[in-house]
Amino acid sequence: MTGVYLLTGGVPSRRQMVVAALLRAGPKAVITGVEAARRHGVHRLPVDGPVHVLVPPDSRLASQSFMLVERTKRPWLTTTVDGVPLASPARALIDAARRDGRLDIVRAMLADGVQRGICTVGDLTRELVHPRLRGTALPRIVLTEVGDGVRSTAEAWARRLILRSKLPAPAWNAELRDKHGHRLAVVDAWWADVGLAWEIDSTEFHLAPADHERTTRRHSALTAAGVLVVHTVPSRLRRDPAGVLRDLCGAYASAAARAVAANLPAGGR
Repeated sequence: MTGVYLLTGGVPSRRQMVVAALLRAGPKAVITGVEAARRHGVHRLPVDGPVHVLVPPDSRLASQSFMLVERTKRPWLTTTVDGVPLASPARALIDAARRDGRLDIVRAMLADGVQRGICTVGDLTRELVHPRLRGTALPRIVLTEVGDGVRSTAEAWARRLILRSKLPAPAWNAELRDKHGHRLAVVDAWWADVGLAWEIDSTEFHLAPADHERTTRRHSALTAAGVLVVHTVPSRLRRDPAGVLRDLCGAYASAAARAVAANLPAGGR
């Protein structure tokens, strides 16, 4: 990189690349995009690419080598993490999402940031209000999903399947409690009108792998409370969506019939 030299031999580390980019960009620059999001604590991110740097609009610095320079009039908030100036988590995630054309990758990173409490849907939405901002189509789609309660890529696939069906829209990531108010579980989708829960079971797509290990215990507790539970693995959502939908529609009909029967007088038909 012009004007910055590595005084040791070998390939520079990622941190050395970040420091070099900041030195080259000047004292007003901050790191944004994937690098900043990772340093803020977001996990579900694409592999490292160029170090994305924000600089003032009057800067003449151009992108070069491993450094992506973005001149911008949009103001940013700076947070220092481990000695590195970073754009806010929401700004970093939106800057990363605007430059990634893969819907599932954008889903994963934005949902992970919200799920971990690193930023809110409102924070992310405010980063998209600028009318001339490019590359916002996918982030806007994902924020609609996340705003509905979707918190994983697989849940986004599931939501799209339901929207194309005749089933009513469920509540996503709903917390269920028993009649005494004790917490049973947070289910991926919940049809309260018939007492039907849908679980997308996967250690790959869910935030906490421990959730998968507790599936059997959760299922027993939900069944004991009168909840009908349908389990689906994410790969089947992609491989056999029609079959998944048939299972769901059948379960919904069974749950509805059971709910009607439960409201009949004793011995009634």
